[in-house]
Amino acid sequence: MTINPEQLLELALKSGTEAAEVYASSSVSRPVFFEANRLKQLEIVDSEGVGLRIWKNGRVGLAIAYGAVEPEDLVQQAIALSALNEPEEILLRESTVADYPKLYGQEVTVEQMIDWGKQAIAQVLDHYPEAVCGADWDCGQETVRILNSKGLDCGYTDITVDGSLSAELTRGDDFLNVWYGQSERGNLPPEAIAQKVLQYLDWAKKNAPAPSGKSPVIFTGKAVDLLWGVVAIAMSGRQVQQKTTPWLDKVGQPVISDIFTVTQHPDFGVYSSPFDDEGSPTLETSWIDRGVLQGFYGDMRTCKELGIAATGNGFRGYLGNYPSPGLFNLAIAASQTIQGDILELAATLKNGLIVDQVLGDDTDVSGDFSINVDLGYRVKNGKIIGRVKDTMISGNVYNALNHVVAVGSDRQWHGSLFGSAMIVEGLSITSRD
Repeated sequence: MTINPEQLLELALKSGTEAAEVYASSSVSRPVFFEANRLKQLEIVDSEGVGLRIWKNGRVGLAIAYGAVEPEDLVQQAIALSALNEPEEILLRESTVADYPKLYGQEVTVEQMIDWGKQAIAQVLDHYPEAVCGADWDCGQETVRILNSKGLDCGYTDITVDGSLSAELTRGDDFLNVWYGQSERGNLPPEAIAQKVLQYLDWAKKNAPAPSGKSPVIFTGKAVDLLWGVVAIAMSGRQVQQKTTPWLDKVGQPVISDIFTVTQHPDFGVYSSPFDDEGSPTLETSWIDRGVLQGFYGDMRTCKELGIAATGNGFRGYLGNYPSPGLFNLAIAASQTIQGDILELAATLKNGLIVDQVLGDDTDVSGDFSINVDLGYRVKNGKIIGRVKDTMISGNVYNALNHVVAVGSDRQWHGSLFGSAMIVEGLSITSRD
């Protein structure tokens, strides 16, 4: 049978538990896939799941189920798992924000997404008829509801539209693949995505030798996640608990360039949210203000153990996870910018490298990295003169973010990061001739 959240909560409490929480999630997705310039596949992906977290004899247990399941079986499974854990304090919300949107975003039809995919591919083929293109468009709807034994009952539906376009070119033994994607809550027309792909293809018409040594590097809005993703890890309360963040004792001190302010906003962007996966209200917060670290984020338990105010950053990732520190959006603002994007940044350089795509990402909280450039371009005398191959960049994220010399004004969403392209100094560039 399909589980009723109220009945599951009631049954858990009648089974001798001290406290219980039900996290119910359902999703509907209608992706369309294009391959080799043609529509290849339409899918319907529906899922429904529930996570039951209980405390019995002070010990927590978590059991999950997808689709039809007997409520009694789920309760007994959670109780059995609780016996394997150490006692811990019961931490549950009693209430959340009083008034919030119950629906985010607008649905887009499959027919519309097919049309957008065709348009995006056609725009590329008009300029590069030899290209082999692929495209994915998807309108996903997720509904979440959280109930617990302290009286919390909250939920909302989030509709997100994702679109991406890729193009492959083969010239002799030279293979090129470029891609670009965006996410919106509602219409996601293909023009902006197709124009980005065309721009990358235009820049790659010629190959050029990579600069060597420590030339400036432009990270595109897509590639800056390599740097800001590490910052997100370093600000996690979990890293503080484990004493692995290099910013352990840096609250109130400068940690990156003073041109940057790093924030989150509950009602801003594609990844906004009124409350986290524990029902805690999400907060408008400046994590870094003009380069100075303001604090760390966490779930209820992490924040309490660290002795800091709850930040509304407890997320599960998927049903089988306990809530843990997570960010729902990350907005990067710079006090000094150059009007424009990559071209305008490149115009300021006599010699440099543009990085748009990398192979792999082994960067961790230490900040040290050494990665291969999958898609990059050479800048010379303010012009982009061609694509570089067999190139690697290495350095340290924290050092790089203290050596930013210019930031573009054009901010875009890439995943849950809202940022822009920027020029960084101090990284090493090596290439194979």
